[in-house]
Amino acid sequence: MFPKAALTALSFLAITVSAQQVGTLTAENHPKLPWYKCSKAGGCVQQSNGAVTIDANWRWTHSAASGSYTNCYNGNTWDSTLCPDDATCATNCALEGADYSGTYGVTTNGDALTLKFVTQSAQKNVGSRLYLLNSDSQYEMFKLVGQEFTFDVDVSNLPCGLNGALYFSEMDADGGMAQYPTNKAGAKYGTGYCDSQCPRDLKFIAGQANVEGWTGSSNDANSGTGSHGACCNEMDIWEANSISAAVTPHPCAATGLQMCTGTDCGTDGRYDTVCDPDGCDFNSFRMGDKTFYGPGLTVDTTKKFTVVTQFVSSDGTTSGDLVEIRRLYVQNGVVIQNSKVNIPGMDAYDSITDDFCDAQKSVFGDQTQFQAKGGLQRMGQALKNGMVLVLSVWDDHAVNMLWLDSNYPTDVDPSTPGIARGTCSTSSGAPSDVETNSPNASVTYSNIRFGEIGSTYTSTVTGTTSDAVSTSKTTATTSATTRTSSAPASTATQVKWGQWLVPSTFIVL
Repeated sequence: MFPKAALTALSFLAITVSAQQVGTLTAENHPKLPWYKCSKAGGCVQQSNGAVTIDANWRWTHSAASGSYTNCYNGNTWDSTLCPDDATCATNCALEGADYSGTYGVTTNGDALTLKFVTQSAQKNVGSRLYLLNSDSQYEMFKLVGQEFTFDVDVSNLPCGLNGALYFSEMDADGGMAQYPTNKAGAKYGTGYCDSQCPRDLKFIAGQANVEGWTGSSNDANSGTGSHGACCNEMDIWEANSISAAVTPHPCAATGLQMCTGTDCGTDGRYDTVCDPDGCDFNSFRMGDKTFYGPGLTVDTTKKFTVVTQFVSSDGTTSGDLVEIRRLYVQNGVVIQNSKVNIPGMDAYDSITDDFCDAQKSVFGDQTQFQAKGGLQRMGQALKNGMVLVLSVWDDHAVNMLWLDSNYPTDVDPSTPGIARGTCSTSSGAPSDVETNSPNASVTYSNIRFGEIGSTYTSTVTGTTSDAVSTSKTTATTSATTRTSSAPASTATQVKWGQWLVPSTFIVL
């Protein structure tokens, strides 16, 4: 994932931000989102305790004094009285409950989650980032090595410049409450976010505010950056719109949330952090197949489809080293194998392995931070530790999402290997344009499934080169024999996603 510097922007009346105390003005009621745990023997069983919570950076933050409505953050500036320093601000400010549909455009319908891009209420909210819970106070933790993760997605309403991201972050299960006693809000209120970009636009990190050294953004009236950032391992399962899609592991040379300061956050150099900001990405268009993903193509983005990601271990168990990340799709009852690399100087890879990453970095001339931070083995260790599922939609105030769906960098010949990433114009994606012209854009994630490899999607497979196993939500019928596959279309109800880097959303009251 590229810098997600401006995740979204929220405007209401007076803008506010996320804090670590808990307010009492609005009750927090998490939208329910059931998902499925699968096995070959028992099929897929619904986990009815699933729910989502919105990230703390989107929430209204105000004085913790009883009955107070005084904002702790206005525009892109902190209140100097309530927030003279990081510690005092965390004590003085409270984080409120959320109106999910009315303020943020977040709705659920059965096992489907829809995220609307722009929601107009008293003011305007842009984008959102949510986490899957297993209780009111704990995030669901997924351990992915030796397993597969599957979901249905509808990106037909996500144009150039938007990113519906579904990914995993190595956050604490309780949102950091146990490790940082000054954090009184925890997972219930969406605290504890971190990713491989070491985002500095977070208002609170590790139980303290990010006030000291805060500078308002020059191109986002609601955002800014502080002296601290929040670094951690990140596994981007899905960063996509209707034009392009990428799967990208981002390893870090440390475990869990690491609060960085100053140059350790990459302020002097993108690669000076503890993490790999670029990752090792597989974007079919960038890897040379320009007819695989998009409207009317092999994976037809005008319709809903299923995304399957398999995390293959060295010994076939959940304790082995991660050695390969495989991708396949199911659409209209047909299993679609991943595209193959078609780049001079590279073999016809169709999955992410260390060999693929070495070849990609060499041929594209990219930095080898992925290898320097431990590659797949390090990524796999984080995945075995357990990671939090993130679901989001955002626009990009840094580089207009060109790293995902256009030619990037824009000053290099697009015929150069690795530069062309999608068909969007290099003039597309400016937040001012997409927020004005595509306010009703949305993404819907549904039918989330997790379990042993071959257990999470329905198919009848022929051929010996596929590891697909036929299953449904309630049964685990298997048949393996040619390369052409068929499967019943998903029956999940659709209602409403991408990784990203840093959120810039605030509520104004």
